[in-house]
Amino acid sequence: MESRAKILGHSAHQLLIVFPLGLLATAVIFDAIHLAGGGATTALVAYWMVASGVVGGLVAAPFGWIDWFAIPRGTRAKSVGLAHGLTNVTVMGLFAASWLLRPGRGEAPGTLALALSFAGAGLALWAAGWAASWSAAWASASTTAPT
Repeated sequence: MESRAKILGHSAHQLLIVFPLGLLATAVIFDAIHLAGGGATTALVAYWMVASGVVGGLVAAPFGWIDWFAIPRGTRAKSVGLAHGLTNVTVMGLFAASWLLRPGRGEAPGTLALALSFAGAGLALWAAGWAASWSAAWASASTTAPT
C-alpha cells in the first residue's frame, strides 16, 4: 500500500514516528539512570524527552490515521493497522500521563510516573515483537496471526 500522506515523496507517518520512538525510549533510559543514582539532571532530561515524545506522537498520529483509512475494508492489513493504532494510542496515553505526573523541575519523578513510562515502553516492545512475528508468519503464507 502506498502512503496517502507524503513529505518530499516519502510516507509522512514513517518519517515522523522515529522522533517519538527515539525520544520516549531514551526517556525510559534516563529514568532508569535516575533510579540507579543519577542526579537531578537525568530526571529533567527524561521529563523533556517524554514531553517531546508525546508531542511528536501527536504530530505523527494523524498521518498514520490518513494512511489507515486508505486500506481496503475487510483486509488483514486493516485489522493489523487498527491493532497498531490502538496500541500506540495506549502507549502515548501512558507516556502522556507520566509526563503530567512529573514535577518537571529536575525533581525526581514519582513512582506512578515511572511505572507509566515503563509500562508504555513494555507495551511498545511487546507490540513490536508481535508485529514482527505476525509479519514473519504472513510472509511464510500462514493464514493466522500469532497470538
